[in-house]
Amino acid sequence: MKYKIITIALFVFTVLQTVKSQTKYEISSPDQTLKVNVFLKDQQLFYTVNRNGAQVLNTSTLGLVRSDEDFSKKLRLLSVSKNETVKDTYTLKNAKRLVNNYLANKKIIHLESQSKKKMDVIFQVSNDGIAFRYNFPDRDAKVKALSEEKTSFHFLENSKAWMQPMSVAKTGWEGTNPSYEENYKKEIKVGTPAPTQAGWVYPALFQCKDTWLLVSETGLDGNYCATRLKQNSPDGNYQIGFPDQREAFTGQNVNPESSLPWYTPWRIIAIGSLKTVTESTLGTDLAYPAKSNINPDQFKLGKASWSWIILKDNSIVYDVQKRYIDFAADMKWEYCLIDADWDRKIGYEKMQELADYAKTKNVGLLLWYNSAGDWNTVKYTPKNKLTNKESRQEEFAMLQKMGIKGIKVDFFGGDGQSMIKYYLEIFEDAAKFGLSVNCHGATLPRGWQRTYPNLVTMESIKGMEFITFEQDNANEEPAHATTIPFTRNVFDPMDFTPMSLNKLPNINLKTTSTFELALPVIFHSGIQHLAETPEGMAKVPTDVKTFLQEFPASWTDTKLIDGYPGKFVVMARKAGKKWYIAGINGENTAKEITFDSTTFGKKGKLILDGNEDRSFVQSDITPNANTKITMKPYGGFVIVME
Repeated sequence: MKYKIITIALFVFTVLQTVKSQTKYEISSPDQTLKVNVFLKDQQLFYTVNRNGAQVLNTSTLGLVRSDEDFSKKLRLLSVSKNETVKDTYTLKNAKRLVNNYLANKKIIHLESQSKKKMDVIFQVSNDGIAFRYNFPDRDAKVKALSEEKTSFHFLENSKAWMQPMSVAKTGWEGTNPSYEENYKKEIKVGTPAPTQAGWVYPALFQCKDTWLLVSETGLDGNYCATRLKQNSPDGNYQIGFPDQREAFTGQNVNPESSLPWYTPWRIIAIGSLKTVTESTLGTDLAYPAKSNINPDQFKLGKASWSWIILKDNSIVYDVQKRYIDFAADMKWEYCLIDADWDRKIGYEKMQELADYAKTKNVGLLLWYNSAGDWNTVKYTPKNKLTNKESRQEEFAMLQKMGIKGIKVDFFGGDGQSMIKYYLEIFEDAAKFGLSVNCHGATLPRGWQRTYPNLVTMESIKGMEFITFEQDNANEEPAHATTIPFTRNVFDPMDFTPMSLNKLPNINLKTTSTFELALPVIFHSGIQHLAETPEGMAKVPTDVKTFLQEFPASWTDTKLIDGYPGKFVVMARKAGKKWYIAGINGENTAKEITFDSTTFGKKGKLILDGNEDRSFVQSDITPNANTKITMKPYGGFVIVME
């Protein structure tokens, strides 16, 4: 009898476990348009995503492989939490929207490995997308290491993708890669292998019929590396990959290591119409809130003059920089950026003179630094100033005393955990001395601008400097610039350093002057380093100069009016009582845009391309439900409505 009871009990337990393993746990968005199903199959964890009842993401894998346990197989479900509503409201000046409201439904999947070690998977689903991350809830002071993340994104057949290849570590000029500075592959079939084993960067954009999906990550702190998508994606199933082992801060680790408990970054997918995805704030919604010891109001956003972008190395001398300070003052811009080798060509003593002079002009100075370390061979200075805390804080204290307002740090060349820690240490220490930070030759910010309000922008894009180097990049600019608003610049500020209104030395610009004028509206950056020179600005009409003098430093709202990646984009951004509407045409044929302008104001000024090369035409515009504007081939327009 006892044997029968035990047998029956074992049978019931087995049946229950089988039922558990086959049960799908659903997490829906508050408006019920998005549904995520999470389930165990053969002791492995998977998820799918539906939008409006149709599947938009096939069965995709979840799990991590830790040094002491494999959490990707032989898993047992312990429990699933009840549905919980998550709400958050926050303000962020360095964003597409000042006031941001996040509302999502949350469930936690509690799991156990074969040796009874615990792992949770936390899902949050909002109306504009899904987010999930892992947590090891056990407590253990011993450091654990991850060798692989099994997370995947399995896209449906016939989906299309817009993706930027990851460059191979230690390649490129002076071995400075990876720097997120490759041209996008546009409208490629899902499953297309990346050009190299380095894979693909975030954000990666996908289209499945009428649904758009943008994959990225956020909430990255010093406990993890930055990740990417692997080179190969059989059947459109993209798996997360870790960095190249060369992407490390000198002598330190690349793959994630931590004691327990341990939260991973959020994996996020903005989902919906192209408008929904482009206007999404998931990248900052799930980022960590601002550090309590950093006052956001201390760091001023704005525009900057910058000599190097057009005049290059020979311009980093006292007289030229004084002229660019005057240029910034005349344009009512907040900053002047002084680039590489300033310590040798100008010197600290003369830089103090420039800082004092700039102060009388109400202009703040930003100074360039080499990230140093053994990850590249760049000779530019200052270098070896930031790599350890003592020398870094000593340098920052000196800059603060001089009245310098911020730093630009270049050539990081890595996504390993140790390099991520280096970024965050720079942000933290700079904030203590009232310094804003801009990173070039750098990784994707991944929501850091919310956590560190002194992080004003990061490059992480093939920007204007490449256009000044090679004609091929100038030829690509129209398609490149109309891809970026739907990919790289959706969640995070981007220092493209836009806007050349006149001719470039030895380069034939394909874009018109009004296309270029529209870029500071289309692209978001906490500080816009504008490429135009004093001589170039002297050639533009007064109304164009006035527009650039009055151009706002930050936005209260952003709307995508129309567009298609790589072809065209029309975007509206609000500041105060004005709406700035800008459009750019990425194709070599004229394009007519029709939209309702009545919601943006009662009167407006329109700037279009003139009939002559590099010219402008301004006119009044009356709001209309069917406003029609024709953009020239590779042209654009700007409207200011109030």
